[in-house]
Amino acid sequence: MSGTYHDYELVCGLEIHVQLKTLSKAYSPDENRYGAVPNSLVHPITLGHPGTLPVPNTNSVEYAIRLGLAFGCDIAREMRFARKNYFYADLPKGYQITQDKTPICTGGSVPITLKDGTEKEISLTRIHMEEDAGKSIHEQDPFNTLIDLNRAGVPLVEIVSEPEFRTSEEVYAYLTEVRRILRYLDISDGNMEEGSMRCDANISVRKKGDTSLGQRTEVKNMNSFRNVQRAIEHEFHRQVDLIEQGGKVEMQTRSYDAVNNVTFSLRSKELAHDYRYFPEPDIRPIHLTQEDIEEVRSHIPPLPRELIRTFTQQYGLSDYDAKVLTEEKDVAAYYQAILEHSGEYKAAANWVTGDIKSWMNREAKDIHEFPISPERIAGLITIIKEGKVSSSIASQSIFPKMMDNDRSALEVATEEDLIQASDADSIVPFVEEALTKYPDKVEAYRAGNKGLLGLFMGEVMKLSQRKADPKEASRLLKERLEA
Repeated sequence: MSGTYHDYELVCGLEIHVQLKTLSKAYSPDENRYGAVPNSLVHPITLGHPGTLPVPNTNSVEYAIRLGLAFGCDIAREMRFARKNYFYADLPKGYQITQDKTPICTGGSVPITLKDGTEKEISLTRIHMEEDAGKSIHEQDPFNTLIDLNRAGVPLVEIVSEPEFRTSEEVYAYLTEVRRILRYLDISDGNMEEGSMRCDANISVRKKGDTSLGQRTEVKNMNSFRNVQRAIEHEFHRQVDLIEQGGKVEMQTRSYDAVNNVTFSLRSKELAHDYRYFPEPDIRPIHLTQEDIEEVRSHIPPLPRELIRTFTQQYGLSDYDAKVLTEEKDVAAYYQAILEHSGEYKAAANWVTGDIKSWMNREAKDIHEFPISPERIAGLITIIKEGKVSSSIASQSIFPKMMDNDRSALEVATEEDLIQASDADSIVPFVEEALTKYPDKVEAYRAGNKGLLGLFMGEVMKLSQRKADPKEASRLLKERLEA
C-alpha cells in the first residue's frame, strides 16, 4: 500500500458455505452427487411437493458436530430448524430449511499461520446447518437463465467468523486451514471450483486506531482462494478511495469480476434482511446428549496441528518437513504407514517430501495413485541403512524400477546388479586405479589440498559404476593418501 492506504485498516469477516459429502441430501433421499445430468437428482421432498415431509440426514448432523469439535466450538444440546423465506428461481420450495436461533455450533476458533511464522486465532461466531439452493446457469443461453435443481437440498454447513481479518493474507491462510480440516475430517472435499466450498466476504475499512466498525459491503462469487484474496484487496482500496474523495460506503451486495479484478454492485441491502424466519413445523427439535457428542469425538482422526507436534517433538522432524507432510491427510497417512515398517523417521520423511511428492507434482496425481506401497518404500530405506545400496543409486535406479512392478527394493537391487561393494578387497582396485590416474593430484593432496578427496571419490564411484560403499571408499582413499 502507499499514500493514504497506510492510514486505514481492513476489517473483514467471512461466511463459508460447505457442502457435506453425504450420500443423500439434507432432508430427502435423493442422491447427493456432483456432475450428474441436470435435474436428474430431484425428489418430491426437495421440490416441496404438497404432503411431503423432510427428515434430517443424521450424517449431516454428525459431520457438523465433527467440525465444531475440531474448532473447539460449543455444541448445542437442543437444535430447532427454521424456514428462511425468500424467492429465487432456483429455490424450488420458496424457502430454505436452516437454523436460526439455535445453531449447532457456537464459539470456537480457527488457528492460522502466516508466511512469516506469525500465528493468530480467528474467532468463530457460529456454525449452522442448512440446505443448498439449485444453480442458475447464465452462460449457455444468451437469452434465458437455465435452472439445474440437482444441487437443491444438498446439506450445507455455514461457518461464520468474527470480523477479525486485517489482511488478505490472513484470509488466504484461514481458507486454506478450513479446507484442510474439512478434508482431514472427511466431511467435504472443499473444492471451490466445483462449488462445494463457497465464500462470501463482509468487508469494511476504518482509520487505524478506531474501534468502531465502518459500513460494510458483502462480496460474493469468488471461485478460488486467490480470487477471494484479490477481491478483498480491491474492495479495501475502493472503499478507502471513496472515503478519501468525500464519498460514503453504501451497504451493498457486490460481485467480483476476476478478469478485470474489480467488484461491482449487485443490489443495495437494508440494515437487515427480512427473511421472515419462522420455526420449521415439519421437523422436530433434535436433542443431543454428552454421550452422543463424545461418540462423535472418538472417531475424529488426528488433526494437522496434533500431527505436526508428533512429527517434530517425537520424531525429531523439522517444522518444514512436518508442515509438508501434513498438508494433505492422505500424504500424512502414507508417511505413517511407512513408519509401521521402518523406524527411520527422517529417511521416510525425505522420501515422501522428495521423490514421492515430485512424482505427484509431475504426474498431477495424488498419493492414492502412487504405485509403490509404504511397505516397499520402507524396504528401500532398509537396504540403504544396511549399506547394500547408496542413496543416489536408490533414487536414480531402484526407485524408478519399482514403479513398474511389485518387486521389493532388494529384489530390484539384486536382479539389476546394483548391490554396492562394501568389503575392502573389492574396493581397493578402484582406489588404486583412481590414484594412479592422477599422480599430480595425489602430490597436491599430500601437500595440503585436502579438497581433492572429492575428485578421487568421484573417480572411484565412476570406476565401480557407483557400487562402491562411499564410506569404505573414503576410508581407503584417506588411508593411502595419508600413508
